[in-house]
Amino acid sequence: MTVTALLDGPGAEVLAAACGEYQAGRELQLVEKLRRRYEAELVTAVVTQAALRHRAVAKFGTDAERMYFTPDGLEQATRTTVGTHRAARIAAALPGAGVVDLGCGIGGDLISAARAGLQVTGVERDPETAATARANLTALGLTGRVLVGDAESTDLTPYDVVFADPARRADGRRVFDHNAYSPPWSFVTDLLQRTACVKVAPGIPHDAIPADVEAEWISDSGEVKEAALWSGALYGGTPRRATLLPGGVTVSAAPPADAGPVGQYIYEPDGAVVRAGLVTAVAAVVDGWLLDPRIAYVTAAKYVPTPLASAYEVLEELPYKEKALRTWVRTQRIGTLEIKKRGVDLDPAQLRKKLAPKGRTSATLIITRIGRDAVAYSCRRVTG
Repeated sequence: MTVTALLDGPGAEVLAAACGEYQAGRELQLVEKLRRRYEAELVTAVVTQAALRHRAVAKFGTDAERMYFTPDGLEQATRTTVGTHRAARIAAALPGAGVVDLGCGIGGDLISAARAGLQVTGVERDPETAATARANLTALGLTGRVLVGDAESTDLTPYDVVFADPARRADGRRVFDHNAYSPPWSFVTDLLQRTACVKVAPGIPHDAIPADVEAEWISDSGEVKEAALWSGALYGGTPRRATLLPGGVTVSAAPPADAGPVGQYIYEPDGAVVRAGLVTAVAAVVDGWLLDPRIAYVTAAKYVPTPLASAYEVLEELPYKEKALRTWVRTQRIGTLEIKKRGVDLDPAQLRKKLAPKGRTSATLIITRIGRDAVAYSCRRVTG
């Protein structure tokens, strides 16, 4: 049953009832109750939609209560915080611009762009997904249109800005190689010769990014979400940028930094800062240095709060040997153990299991490499 069957009439009535009673983990009970009054196919569709709306709150907040989703569409949709940031950047550079979203999915980016005052058109190959995007614009009272079509055959001349989110899945699996995107990477690079923004995976190799294109890595609440490539009138004048949401802190310059012995504090840069290759920007902020020139840890003599990194106070250096670490865990009565690592081949979950923390205290163990040697530090996470 399609989304359009849920927009009005009996479908809308049953959907409202299902959403009003939905509880995660109790879907079968809800299905059984609704089937006493409604036909099975409709009940299955509305309970599925209610479950998707429940999951979608993490990405779309209260908007999710009025929106429509497909499972794949929700999985691949841009969360509101990221979409709002991107739309605001386009609107600041080109107020009221006409934007075409190639491969718009369920319309997450269309919603953000429309709210930013941009004139939006979505293009989506799958008719059911296109209908879902169209329904979402209507449900949220936004103006825009959604066309069924292929990104590569769309006439781009009527639009000021092209936005594209190439598919990064094949046979249900995530694709990490940019050369396996759909539409292909050659199509993406052609788009970037005009005023465009292209959403890509955060693991995009730096050497794959065309000249005169800005790559912006974006994290939200400490989790790296994506990279966006900006070109033409949207180019920000810098080849690399890291933006940290929800605060909107951004950094684009990283002066050189020396490497040296561990100080009183170790700083772990935000993942977007690391992906953008801007780790030394943290060193500049905290008046610090790198633990190793090839490892993304910064150290310093004092604590300087910064949104660019998490800070840990170094309590002692420990031998990187399982027996010594197990003794440390036991004598310190550690029950909650956070393990951070860079530059060493280990599975933190497996190591935690071997160390068997059972006490009442908590600690952070940072394991990294300096030169050829692995080192471990007992630390306390600094908050506030």
